[in-house]
Amino acid sequence: MSKKPKRKKSALTAKTADKHNLYERSVQNVEAEIDFVDRVFKKLRGRRADRLREDFCGTGNSCAEWVRRRSTNQAWGLDIDQPTLEWGMKRHVSELSAEQQERIHLLSRDVLDSTAARDMDCILAMNFSYWIFQERAKLAQYFRAVRESLAAGGVFFLDFYGGSEAFLDVEEERPLDGFTYVWEQDKFNPITGRVQCYIHFDFEDGTRMKRAFHYDWRVWTLPELRDLLAECGFGPVTVYWEGDDGKGGGNGVFKPTLKGEACETFVCYIVAERAE
Repeated sequence: MSKKPKRKKSALTAKTADKHNLYERSVQNVEAEIDFVDRVFKKLRGRRADRLREDFCGTGNSCAEWVRRRSTNQAWGLDIDQPTLEWGMKRHVSELSAEQQERIHLLSRDVLDSTAARDMDCILAMNFSYWIFQERAKLAQYFRAVRESLAAGGVFFLDFYGGSEAFLDVEEERPLDGFTYVWEQDKFNPITGRVQCYIHFDFEDGTRMKRAFHYDWRVWTLPELRDLLAECGFGPVTVYWEGDDGKGGGNGVFKPTLKGEACETFVCYIVAERAE
């Protein structure tokens, strides 16, 4: 009986790996995200969206995916971290065609600035980035700025995670190709809802990229967010819940509903419409 060939060890180490590349491989799925945005907007408005803004855009990965989809699509990305924007320009924007590069704009701007990139069909706040706003008044300020930046009939897309584990100090690992993604929630405060979250990356040589990313967040709930979006002039505000794969996980299909399940962890989308 022949022996199975030994699996080649990954060349990735804490010193050689790029944290932004690892983040995109372990956290983001921009193809599925843009599929969802495209599908829902067309169903709601009966046409394709053209103008998209990605708030807290980081490397602008979703913006790049958007302009690749159709020649009519334009994308604006807002973020205040200039080094991360520059990484995205080198990694994503530079790989687009010259014509596509004319339709993508990564801007070093505060998302609270309602004058930045207006008249949008869609605005995205993904990867739970808006949880950086820990006071209700500050989050309301952001939601109002988004509404002012949308065109009439525009749609605001947010993702959300919840479940009983969202309120606990937990650490979860997910093995990937050549490294392990580690999500840590630390020091959750039930009085303020504040939590410190970290992303670590472990490698096959035993090294760790510790606290590659750090988030100082408030854990919000769906009722709080739905109420606040309505107060800020959005309506309807709809939750899109993920279906069950029959094995205790999600199937990647998100549908509008008012009935969720009391899961330990879940991810869903919030779709807030500017009706007029």
